[in-house]
Amino acid sequence: MQATKRGFCWRLFLFLFVFLESSSQDFGGQTQFICTSVPKDMDICAATLQNSVPGEDLKTTVMQLRETVLQQKETIMNQKETIRELTSKLARCESQSGVEPGDARPGGRRKEAGTKNTMGDVSRGPADTLTQLSQTLQSLKQRLENLEQFSRSNNSVQANSLKDLLQSKIDDLEKQVLSRVNSIEEGKPGLRNETEQRGRVESTLTSLHQRISDLEKGQRENRPLDKFQLTFPLRTNYMYAKVKKSLPEMYALTVCMWLKSNASPGVGTPFSYAVPGQANELVLIEWGNNPMEILINDKVAKLPFLINDGKWHHICVTWTTRDGVWEAFQDGVKRGSGENLAPYHPIKPQGLLILGQEQDTLGGGFDATQAFVGDLANFHIWDRKLSVGEIYNLATCSSKAQVGNVFAWMETSLDIYGGASKWTFEACRQLN
Repeated sequence: MQATKRGFCWRLFLFLFVFLESSSQDFGGQTQFICTSVPKDMDICAATLQNSVPGEDLKTTVMQLRETVLQQKETIMNQKETIRELTSKLARCESQSGVEPGDARPGGRRKEAGTKNTMGDVSRGPADTLTQLSQTLQSLKQRLENLEQFSRSNNSVQANSLKDLLQSKIDDLEKQVLSRVNSIEEGKPGLRNETEQRGRVESTLTSLHQRISDLEKGQRENRPLDKFQLTFPLRTNYMYAKVKKSLPEMYALTVCMWLKSNASPGVGTPFSYAVPGQANELVLIEWGNNPMEILINDKVAKLPFLINDGKWHHICVTWTTRDGVWEAFQDGVKRGSGENLAPYHPIKPQGLLILGQEQDTLGGGFDATQAFVGDLANFHIWDRKLSVGEIYNLATCSSKAQVGNVFAWMETSLDIYGGASKWTFEACRQLN
């Protein structure tokens, strides 16, 4: 019992010694410590109180120490609260700026700053909206001209009446576009309802696309199933086509297609192939101000294509798993080549092939800012590297041109969603 009490007193003495030493500067005074010899059998606490510090001074010192500890505790709590506030503000700033840590993708592909739009059309200002609407109206007019030619050749009264109705609706839309131009120029307060007005106009356009598509169905009996093109008139996340069958495992490939677009910046994603565990198994994309890229297993190669001039262009990309060697052809001419693109990685089977959208997840996660805008036709895939001559035959619409042995361009091979439309392919007809 005596040893326990003596140990406690020693600990109390050391505690007071440390705190008095550390707080001597805070109190602005000088602190002295007196060492006194104590007989072996004498109570240490009693000796300390008798020979060292008077009881009243000791009590005062303890109270001062207690007050100091409480002040320091309050300071720490205030600092914690400040840290929480700063952390919250930083999080809000990051969410508003759209910068997310770790958004770089393996293989060099990276999404630029900007919030991702996965719920609808890409956000547009008045000028961009008018441009999009004008392009869509022009596309509708071209399709109506095709219908006129068809109706004249078949003397169809029903087709003529439907054509007149659609032409009337297009005229009404043009008046709405003109009204919007006047509103922008005069700065009318009606622009406050711009989003609602754009939604109504684009809803009407979608309805027109569907009506025209219904008319065009009557022409299918008069054309081969491969003589068609897909049109994606708007940059949305709901217009796309899905290939009905998956791709096999491939150690080499050639993918070719016809494209026409004047979208800026970037034509978007003509196609993407995703497999379980890898959304970027095989992707062709031109996004933002970046050049067109091909991704295999999320590894990227930049392609020397220039195609957003509103004209038809034929493009092909070949690739082999050995050393990851690739070649790029535009309009039948080799424009570039490279290697080390996903070397010794075979293209995996059992995935989903989507035309017009980039997949962030298997079969979904579409981003309107990455959607393809324009026309696409004669999309073919081979499980081998085509020769230069074979690619030239495709680009010149030669009768010797081959079709893909993995995927061949056929209407019956696609499911179409969201208002993307099919009509007669015109590029080869213009060449021939």
